[in-house]
Amino acid sequence: MQFDKTHGIVMPETKGGTKPMWSEKNSIALSQIAVKVFLGILVGCDVGGWWLVDWFLGWTRYWPMDDLAHRVLFLASLYAASVPAYCILLCLTRLLANISDGQVFIPQNVRALRSASWCCVAAALVCLASCFYYIPFLAVAVAAAFMALIIRIIKNVFEQAIGMKSELDLTV
Repeated sequence: MQFDKTHGIVMPETKGGTKPMWSEKNSIALSQIAVKVFLGILVGCDVGGWWLVDWFLGWTRYWPMDDLAHRVLFLASLYAASVPAYCILLCLTRLLANISDGQVFIPQNVRALRSASWCCVAAALVCLASCFYYIPFLAVAVAAAFMALIIRIIKNVFEQAIGMKSELDLTV
């Protein structure tokens, strides 16, 4: 590690003294890989939904739920929450593609963030409705709603940056 006097922060050592070992390009690539991994996990959960729910109901000790009706309710929640999850992954894919192309503060990224935020709200509503038969879904609903808030704030920052960028472009 070395101290960067210009920015007042500690930076990782560089190879050959020219570039840091971890770059923005590597960070974006890692994010794109993570999105693909989550997509694979989501597909796996959807394909193996019955077995996943069966395992969960066998694992949990909440005894009133070990019947077919609760299995169907859990499956309905799983598949209903999968729809916004797929949309979020699509939004993240588009956002990362734009960022890797050097297009950060553009209206398409604001739309992607807005859509991701509404998808989090949709997932929160699915989980909130699922609280009627399994109360721990309330924690997931709150987490999804909080994530929607964070994404919405980032979207607002992007909108403000786009406005500032367009003002700067007009003054130059």
